[in-house]
Amino acid sequence: MGAQVNWNCRRALAAIFAVMSLAACEPTLKSQLPTGTAAYTAINATAEPRPTAGSYLLRPGDHVGMTVYQETDLTVLDEPIDEAGMLSLPLVGEVHAAGLSAAALSANVQRAYGARFLRDPQVTIRLVKAGVRTISVEGQVMKAGQFEIDPGSNNTLLGAIAMAGSPNETAKLDEVLVFRTINGQRAGARFDLTAIRAGRAADPQILPGDVVVVGFSSLRGAYKDVQQIGSTLLYGIFQFF
Repeated sequence: MGAQVNWNCRRALAAIFAVMSLAACEPTLKSQLPTGTAAYTAINATAEPRPTAGSYLLRPGDHVGMTVYQETDLTVLDEPIDEAGMLSLPLVGEVHAAGLSAAALSANVQRAYGARFLRDPQVTIRLVKAGVRTISVEGQVMKAGQFEIDPGSNNTLLGAIAMAGSPNETAKLDEVLVFRTINGQRAGARFDLTAIRAGRAADPQILPGDVVVVGFSSLRGAYKDVQQIGSTLLYGIFQFF
């Protein structure tokens, strides 16, 4: 019996050593993205302003309608804003709409009609339907996937992680990456989730289209594997009656 116990102990040690060796080879993100203050600058400096109550900012995919006082031929019931942020309207053609409130767009279109086609036009543009807004959360979370968000709300990194069921047991909490497309170019930054949770760092804003990736911790992964191996081998060491 003693020899069997010693043999199983040696097996346990060998297995643990093997797991630790494999953990060292486990691929991690090894991100070189900016951290700290530079991380917030990298994805927020040129991000669109956060909408306030009553000033929803139009985005590609939104549908709008337009009325022009006493000009029924120019009525638009439902027109989408295209991926370039442009809106196609009668007579004036394409106008830039993304990033503007409905009131600001109304004023721009009113000037466009007044400059060439109408005298003192009165234009009203309204949001008919907001397009679907999604973010992606990947990596070491309980439920990776795409999630719909309300673009008019204060969406943050902690909220995005919560949508994905929180980090799993092997997550590397100081390696949470956020990727964002700004002016047609991809930007990224790295955040420390523990510091954010503790209030030592601000919880960054998450915008529609963002991709969040939670890194893998080789140390946590190895610890989990060791626990599993230990339980299995202990069952082999002890005899149950």
